[in-house]
Amino acid sequence: MVALNPPLCDFGLPAIDFSLPGTDGKQYSLAGCRGPNGLLVMFICNHCPYVKAIIDRLIRDCRELQNHGIGSVAIMSNDTEAYPGDGFANMQRWATELAFPFPYLLDVEQSVARAYGAVCTPDFFGYNSRLELQYRGRLDASGKTPGPADAPRELFAAMRKIAETDRGPQEQHASIGCSIKWRNT
Repeated sequence: MVALNPPLCDFGLPAIDFSLPGTDGKQYSLAGCRGPNGLLVMFICNHCPYVKAIIDRLIRDCRELQNHGIGSVAIMSNDTEAYPGDGFANMQRWATELAFPFPYLLDVEQSVARAYGAVCTPDFFGYNSRLELQYRGRLDASGKTPGPADAPRELFAAMRKIAETDRGPQEQHASIGCSIKWRNT
């Protein structure tokens, strides 16, 4: 397992539409996930230790961001044949057990992850009300283990700023995580 860091924010890059199945049996698109003040697109998976280290904080932050008009969506793009722990049934179980406050979608073709340029789990893309990229950073100082309880809530603060001003912070720290598990083509 190699830890990867995604590139930093390419401010203004437009969000890319998608149509993917959710663990709740519904089909989701960009328009159906956005909030009036923006959207947080997250690439996560079930088995990644970096995701497991932050999942409780991520759920908390996404719940609170709803109050600021920010929608959230999580997309799982790993090769589920090579990584069956990330399979749809396990996605459904995890989303239910943890009561995800956001849709959890399966990108079986991996086309959405490729279109967004996602490189790792977790990888965060924060968009403003015009669906222009304003944040491509980390949740907080966590790595494979949760950061300290008093770690600054970087993603939450950035998305709240985006909700209020339509602009993300200039200073952003790249996320860190496991590589997306691409299918051999």
